[in-house]
Amino acid sequence: MAGIAFFDLDRTVLDCNSATLWVRRQVRQGHMGKLFAAKMAGMIGLYQLGFGNVDDTVKQAILALKGQDESDIIARTVAFWQDEIAHRVRPGVAAVLAAHRSQGEALVLLTGSSSYMSALVVEALGLDGALCTRFEVQDGRFTGMGELCYGDAKLVAAQAYLADKEAALIDCAFYTDSFTDLPVMLRVGRPVAVAPDPRLKRHARRAGWEIADWG
Repeated sequence: MAGIAFFDLDRTVLDCNSATLWVRRQVRQGHMGKLFAAKMAGMIGLYQLGFGNVDDTVKQAILALKGQDESDIIARTVAFWQDEIAHRVRPGVAAVLAAHRSQGEALVLLTGSSSYMSALVVEALGLDGALCTRFEVQDGRFTGMGELCYGDAKLVAAQAYLADKEAALIDCAFYTDSFTDLPVMLRVGRPVAVAPDPRLKRHARRAGWEIADWG
């Protein structure tokens, strides 16, 4: 089969970090305490600079969902997408997607965002699938457990996705803004840094990788 084009979401396909906007919205609506929100904001800030390990903070966020109704989170995510995110897709994304489609290549989101946000992006952009962070649900409620899709876990997810397909990472492209995605960038045949953070920009220049600006 033809190769696959993988896309990060925040600050790559989108011109913002949706996690930051989600945290602010949850505080405004009374769904999240200000202290935990401040901790999340600090983690996101380090992530945007290419530093920090988000695992512990995200695991705490997933644990905080324990017992909550999945349908409520889905409804809140849909409203969030419609109100604050749908219009934040970078202008240059459509042309890149069209170019890959014309080559018969699958388009797959590879992101740390939730499965709920990812599903909305897949539908809106006509993508072929998403590899993302997923929450465990039993009887319609969150168990407090989940699988993160971040850093090395993105590489594992991409490799698993390709395992039953006639393609390898060397046949694939990956578009991202973040240095934390280096494990995947080092393995794909076409790594593209989109509006990269400072560390990824330096690495991309040294490696001779394409640096893109999608507006």
